[in-house]
Amino acid sequence: MAIEVTVLRVFTDAEGNFGNPLGVVDASTVPPADRQRLATELGYSETIFVDLPNEGSSTAHARIFTPTAELPFAGHPTVGASWWLQSLGTPVKTLQVPAGIVQIDYDADLTAVNARADWAPEFAIHDLDSVEELAAANPEDYSDDIQHYLWTWTDKPSGAVRSRAFAMNLGIREDEATGAAAVRITDYLSSDLSITQGAGSKIETRWSPEGWVRVAGRVVNDGVRQVD
Repeated sequence: MAIEVTVLRVFTDAEGNFGNPLGVVDASTVPPADRQRLATELGYSETIFVDLPNEGSSTAHARIFTPTAELPFAGHPTVGASWWLQSLGTPVKTLQVPAGIVQIDYDADLTAVNARADWAPEFAIHDLDSVEELAAANPEDYSDDIQHYLWTWTDKPSGAVRSRAFAMNLGIREDEATGAAAVRITDYLSSDLSITQGAGSKIETRWSPEGWVRVAGRVVNDGVRQVD
């Protein structure tokens, strides 16, 4: 029987352009032993497998996979899965992932997750001097033993940032929009940010001194993909 994979783009701009593709799968349709294989076959930067909430419940459980590994937490899959659950008529207040309990907010056209800064994986953060230097960066010039996040201010007073992310260690040459990296840079700068990443994806963050970061964005549904 074919497996249905809903393909979303997470962190689009206001017109629904750009965004990072995400595969969302009803976890009941894929045995745990087959999930890494499917994520590898799909080839998205992440695929999330969601256990639908029980009737009357306000929480759901999920597991996240890159093409090469399972992650305890990631931003764009949790935002995307939360939006997907709302689109099914089952919005949730929390999403349980291996790292912990992610708090969910639905705010107009934005879906937001609230996560601990220390749940995000380590990134080598590269502070660059200009957008031109950022655009010229080549992923091949960065080591494959850690994820790399390159950023520069475009308007410091308003918290506007331009960024790129390379994750060769996870099988991702360049990530179009990275929620976990947004968590890290927000904590690193201790500031609310409006991030433009990759070709033009948009991520809004809010910093808390208590160690929480809110990551919000827009989501577009690109339809269902059938996988044998």
